[in-house]
Amino acid sequence: MTSHRDDIEQSETWTNLRHQLKDLDGQSYREYKRIKGNYGFPEFKLSIDYVQGDPFAAPSRLCIRVSQTVAGFPVEWITDYASQVAIADYLTRQVAQVAQLLQKKRGSGKSGKIEIAAPSQAILRRTAIWPEADAIELRLTVGLPAFGRRIAGMAAAALLCEDIPQLVSQCLKYEVLDSVAIERHIHTLKDAESLRAQLAEKGLVAFVAAASCLPRRSGVDERPLNEAADLFVPPADSCIALETPYSGRVQGLGIRAGVTLIVGGGYHGKSTLLRAIEQGIYSHVPGDGREQVVSDARTVKLRAEDGRSVVGVDISPVINHLPRGRDSRQFSTTNASGSTSQAAGLLEAVEAGAKVLLIDEDTAATNFMIRDRKMQALIAKDKEPITPFVDKVRQLYDDYGISTILVIGGSGDYFDVADTVIAMEDYQPKIVTTQAKAIANADPNPREQEGDRNFGPITPRAVLPGSLPDSLPSRSKSNRKGDRTRPLKAKARRDSLILGNETIDLKAIEQIAEVHQVNAIAQAIIYADRYYFAPERSFSELLDLVMDDIERGGLDALLAGSTPVDRPSNVSYRLGNLAMFRRFELAAAINRLRTVRIEPIKTKSVEITPI
Repeated sequence: MTSHRDDIEQSETWTNLRHQLKDLDGQSYREYKRIKGNYGFPEFKLSIDYVQGDPFAAPSRLCIRVSQTVAGFPVEWITDYASQVAIADYLTRQVAQVAQLLQKKRGSGKSGKIEIAAPSQAILRRTAIWPEADAIELRLTVGLPAFGRRIAGMAAAALLCEDIPQLVSQCLKYEVLDSVAIERHIHTLKDAESLRAQLAEKGLVAFVAAASCLPRRSGVDERPLNEAADLFVPPADSCIALETPYSGRVQGLGIRAGVTLIVGGGYHGKSTLLRAIEQGIYSHVPGDGREQVVSDARTVKLRAEDGRSVVGVDISPVINHLPRGRDSRQFSTTNASGSTSQAAGLLEAVEAGAKVLLIDEDTAATNFMIRDRKMQALIAKDKEPITPFVDKVRQLYDDYGISTILVIGGSGDYFDVADTVIAMEDYQPKIVTTQAKAIANADPNPREQEGDRNFGPITPRAVLPGSLPDSLPSRSKSNRKGDRTRPLKAKARRDSLILGNETIDLKAIEQIAEVHQVNAIAQAIIYADRYYFAPERSFSELLDLVMDDIERGGLDALLAGSTPVDRPSNVSYRLGNLAMFRRFELAAAINRLRTVRIEPIKTKSVEITPI
C-alpha cells in the first residue's frame, strides 16, 4: 500500500471540517465536493479522496492514517511481511464488524453507510488496510448523508467527526484489541505458509491435516459446516507428519505428485475433498476448518465451459484432425463446446505455469475425459479428433512434470494411469491403489490407448496491443466532446467482469475467493494493456512482468503512473477494494475476453521444457 504522508501534511483541522459540513446543510448535494481534502484529527489524519456526486452514486472514499505512536503495534509484527498480511486481514474483519454497528440510515440513497472491502475466509493482502512501521493506513467508503439531493450537513458532521473517530479508536489501537486473537491470526498464516513450503521437498502437491473440517455451509457460504460435520481422519498407514513453527508436528494425508484419483460412491465426500484442495492455494482464517489444508500455489482447477470464447490456442495435443480441415493449432471459437473449452482451458493453464491440475468428473466434458472400449469399437479413431484425457494425463506428468488430481466416479479406465487412488467413504479417505491396480490388470479386454506417445507441444502465444474493448492506441476512448479522453471503465462481480462494453464470464474460475480479487484483475488487465501487451512478448512473460511489478510496488502499482510500478500521484487512485490474485486467474480473465487479439510466437521455442 502506498504511503501518503505528503498528501496529508497540509491539512485543516477536524473542527474546520465540522463547521464546513454544518455550513453546507441544505445546499445542493454537489457542493459536498468542497470538502475534498485533508484534515487533522487528534489521533489520525483523514483524507477525503473522492466525493460522490449523488446520494445514490458510488460512495465517497476516505483514507485514514494512524501513526504507530497512537496505534502501538509491536515492532516485530509490523516489520515482518507475513505478520503484516495477517494483521491487516484481522483488522479488516474488525473494521467491517464495527462499521456495521456504527452506520446509521441518515437520509436517502447510501446516506450514512460506512463500508470496507469485506473479506472472504481467505487471508489475503488487500488495499483496505496496511500496517507499516510508522503508521496504519485504512481505506473506507462512506455514503455522505442527504435528504433527497440536499446535503444533510449535521448528519455528515456526526458521520465524519464522531463515527469515524470511534471506528479508529475501537479498531486500530493495539491496546484495545484482543492481542491473543491477533497473534493466533499471525501464527495460523505462518503455519499454513510453512506447510505449503514443505510440499515440494516432500514430493507432495497437497496436504490435508487430520481433524480438518472440509464441508462448507452451502455453495455460496464458505464458512465451515460445524454442526454434524465429519472431521477429516487420514488413514493410519498413509499418515505423514510435517513440522510447523507454532503448531508443532501436524499429521495428515499427503497427496503425492503424479496422477491421483479420488473415487467413491455419490455423496461420500469426493468433491468436498477436491474443493478443499482447490482452495488450499490460500491460507484461511482461524476457525475455518481448513487452516492446515494446503496445496501447491500453482494448482489450477479445470472444467468444461460451454459457450466460452477461445482465441488462438494450440489444442492439438488433445484435439486434432478436425472435420473440414480446421486447424486446431490456432483454435478459435466464439462458442466453444464442452470438450473444446476444457481442452483450451488445459493448454491455457499449462501455458500460464500450472503444475497441478484439478478435475471433477461432474463438471467435465465426458468425451474429453474418456472413450471406452465399446465406443472405440463403434467409432474408429480416425473419425474422432479428441484424444481423451485418460490417454494424456500420464504423458502430461511424464513429459512436463504436471500432476493431476481427478474426482472419478464412473470410469475405472483411469486406474491404469493412476499413481494413487483415494477412496472416500462417509467423508473419510482410504488408500486403495493396490486394489485398483489389481482390477485394472485383471481386465481381459482393456481399451486401446489413443493418440501420440508424447503429450505434444505447448505453443507460446502473444497478446497484442488493442485487445481491450473500445480502446484506442492511447488506451482511452474519446467522449462526445471529442477533445477529451476517459479511461476504460471496469465493473467487477464475483462471477463476471465488465470492461467497457464487454463482459468476461468468470463463473468457471472457481479459485477466485472474493470480488475484490476481480477488481484487482480488472486493473491488472488495463495495466498489462498499457505496458506489456506486445507481439514479441509471450503470455507467460507478460504475466511474469505484471506479477513482479505487484510484488515490488503492491496492488497500488496497477492504478496510476507513467511507468510500471510508479506510485499513484493522484489520491483519487487510492482504492481500498483490491485483493491479491494469482497469475492464473489473471490469465483466465484475459483468455475469456472476447475482444482479445492473440497470435503464436513463431520465433520462440516451446517455453515449457519436457522433463
